[in-house]
Amino acid sequence: MARTIDPARHEARRMVIIDAALTRFAADGFDRATTAAICRTAGIGSGTFFHYFPTKLDVLLAILELGTAETAAWFAAQQGRADAGGVLGDYVVHAATEYADPRVAGFVKAVGAVMNDERVAAALARDEAVVADGLLPWVRAAQAAGEVRSDVEPARLCAWVLVVLDGFLGRLAGETGFDAAAEQDMLIDTVQRLLAVRSG
Repeated sequence: MARTIDPARHEARRMVIIDAALTRFAADGFDRATTAAICRTAGIGSGTFFHYFPTKLDVLLAILELGTAETAAWFAAQQGRADAGGVLGDYVVHAATEYADPRVAGFVKAVGAVMNDERVAAALARDEAVVADGLLPWVRAAQAAGEVRSDVEPARLCAWVLVVLDGFLGRLAGETGFDAAAEQDMLIDTVQRLLAVRSG
């Protein structure tokens, strides 16, 4: 008789592996992070790891996909709000808070090492699309309400918000000593200034 799988326990174990892999990728980089090290950090055996993920690239993809799903869920949770400008501001705070995780810089570097992989490139493209598609209706609504600048086409304004956020991540990954938590207020202020209504 086949063994019954407890979905909640299965997902909890999967999340432990994902969290451990994030820690190892951030600390060691993609190439040096071994499945053995991930298993040690997760407190599991290698058989358990390979039951969930065929390779360490698969677990890196799972981290990216989880982030994309969490972003989609964040935007879905905003439905029904009447303050479009507030949603935009809250998203920037949400993103800045995520960037303050001390593992983010190392993980961004780890992803950079495998960006040419087709599956990684596709996962990154999906993530960017979810953010852009999440922001766009709120930018349109905020422009219609006079809460943000309307001298720039909505999709272009969304693209520039992404330029600022992506640039912050790039600096975080590329410059030792650039502290995401310390620079969080500056990031939020920069996006606020970008979105601000232009007088005259």
